[in-house]
Amino acid sequence: MMRLVLAAALAALPLSAMAQQGAQVQFGGMQQDTRAPVEVTADHLQVNQSDGTALYTGNVIIAQGDMRLSAPRVLVVYAEAAGRIERLEATGGVVMVSGSEAAEAERADYNIEAGQVVMSGNVLLTQGPNALTSERMTVDLEDGTARMSGRVKTVLQQQDDAQTGGGQ
Repeated sequence: MMRLVLAAALAALPLSAMAQQGAQVQFGGMQQDTRAPVEVTADHLQVNQSDGTALYTGNVIIAQGDMRLSAPRVLVVYAEAAGRIERLEATGGVVMVSGSEAAEAERADYNIEAGQVVMSGNVLLTQGPNALTSERMTVDLEDGTARMSGRVKTVLQQQDDAQTGGGQ
């Protein structure tokens, strides 16, 4: 449903959009301490001791610092050293939110040690009134930047003179 609302909002935006093959954007709200505790909430949990994974399903919400990630299914892969999460693989329609920035995609892979989230499949990033779409977005959580690739479309809202204090 959220994808439909965001898609409708994108369709209503002016066509003065900028399209390009790749773009690097500030993602300051996503700057994150990757050593912060990770909290996972879900309807179901299935643990596999033999391969060191835990599968969370049903209304999965992952919280780490100010970042929230939700998806229907998240596979948590643990590192060889017990008790440390190596990566998270979220699928089935993913929403990641931090501050006023939000991103949606079909899949998200979060490598905690590298401090990197790769979102793929119909990525939609909203930053206030502006929106960007692409096939892939790589977020560097340490420096707060994101790189988008795969037919990037950017829609920037123009401020009128009344909003900027100009005019007359």
